[in-house]
Amino acid sequence: MPADPLHRAAKPQRSMTSQPPSGSGASAVEVRRSARRRRTVSAYREGDRTVVLIPARMSEAEEQRWVGVMLDKLAAQESKRLLGDTELVERAARLSVQYFGGRARPTSVRWVTNQNTRWGSCTPSEGSIRLSHRLQGMPEYVVDYVLVHELAHLLVPGHGPDFWRLLEAYPRTERARGYLEGVVAADRLPYHPSAREE
Repeated sequence: MPADPLHRAAKPQRSMTSQPPSGSGASAVEVRRSARRRRTVSAYREGDRTVVLIPARMSEAEEQRWVGVMLDKLAAQESKRLLGDTELVERAARLSVQYFGGRARPTSVRWVTNQNTRWGSCTPSEGSIRLSHRLQGMPEYVVDYVLVHELAHLLVPGHGPDFWRLLEAYPRTERARGYLEGVVAADRLPYHPSAREE
């Protein structure tokens, strides 16, 4: 016997999309359908996941289109939350406590505009950390990764095995590295004005 659509809709239907569009900042998208929702679509972050709320009557094609729209909208909202140098110092202090027991103590942490080939740099002898302005507007976990990376250099200069063991403490290391590699790869793509204007 087919399910009664009214009873079926009483419990939100969920579907998972494991690969969100690039640049979304989330590792998974959960779509929740609701019969109560008539026209509106909304989305929010829940840990490493993005939840998109849509009307139950939407087609699969509409669902996919709205998931893309909402991921772009969330990314745009998140990119507006830029950290100033003061917030960067506070964030570095929190990350040092969280991942290194407070042992990494920078004397300064600031944004710079003269680093176009590196995401960040550290001068251990001075205790200074500089982050490229190109990171501004990227997802927080990516900025945190670069900060943790540079904080680790205060404890272990160079990129030897001890350094990489320290970075294992940060759970989003691989994800953040993948994001940054994607940004670098996208920058190398040829510019096609007609494709970007659509």
